Amino acid sequence: MSDGKHMISIGCCRGNFSSNNSNNMLNNSSSSSSSSGSSSGAAAGGMTGNSTDLASLFECPVCFDYVLPPILQCQSGHLVCTSCRPKLSCCPTCRGPLGNIRNLAMEKVASTVHFPCKYSTSGCTVTLLHTNKTEHEDTCEFRPYACPCPGALCKWQGSLEQVMPHLMSVHKSITTLQGEDIVFLATDINLPGAVDWVMMQSCFGHHFMLVLEKQEKFDSYQQFFAIVQLIGSRKQAENFAYRLELSGPSKRLIWEATPRSIYEGVQTAILNSDCLVFNTATAQLFADSGNLGINVTISMV
Repeated sequence: MSDGKHMISIGCCRGNFSSNNSNNMLNNSSSSSSSSGSSSGAAAGGMTGNSTDLASLFECPVCFDYVLPPILQCQSGHLVCTSCRPKLSCCPTCRGPLGNIRNLAMEKVASTVHFPCKYSTSGCTVTLLHTNKTEHEDTCEFRPYACPCPGALCKWQGSLEQVMPHLMSVHKSITTLQGEDIVFLATDINLPGAVDWVMMQSCFGHHFMLVLEKQEKFDSYQQFFAIVQLIGSRKQAENFAYRLELSGPSKRLIWEATPRSIYEGVQTAILNSDCLVFNTATAQLFADSGNLGINVTISMV
């Protein structure tokens, strides 16, 4: 390992995570900006008055989400969304029978209206046709972020600005190191079964989560996956690059890539092979007494 680097011993920590550096909270005051629109011609600057008025006509009286095609009405013409309809025994507006009457006129109007993203209250300003609404919302930067700890059973969700406070207050075993060039030392890599090693790296005003995950595949065949995630949006992640290096006498294994946002998660990177992947035999080539050191370098691009 090169001189001048920090080295930290990280033990097996599947399901037990935290941050012990309360002064290193990520400053996200200029956090994720909204999407600029969609291929459907979505207007990203907010709706006009007419579009706002039209969209309001499609509000479900039960959940206040939008009633989108196929649109069914009761005998009196009242609408309810497809999510709420199966839960109701009568029309929530007039208490009459719901029936199965299609409102073709409203469906035609709906095809011309630009609806706001369901995360508009969280800051998204995109408006778009209902045919593209679900696709956008599945990847919207303003969706709640899940707890990024791999292997943990934590079901927490919150805004990007709340991720670091959550990690520091709830998951208290994750260590944070300062600097763009560090060594991540995973201890006891020969432990059986699935294991995660996790630490944080703080540099360039951001926090990065370093993850080494060991998975048991079949017939005791094991694979290791090493990845760097940014505690930030996908747009912010594009500003950085990372380098992982396993080194030993006369041998070296290097992986270079753009960090993934925690929005996408470790498993997405593993499924797409967008990480450093090696098996047990390779790990043993670079390990020292069961401990594996990974040189980690973060840079701006």
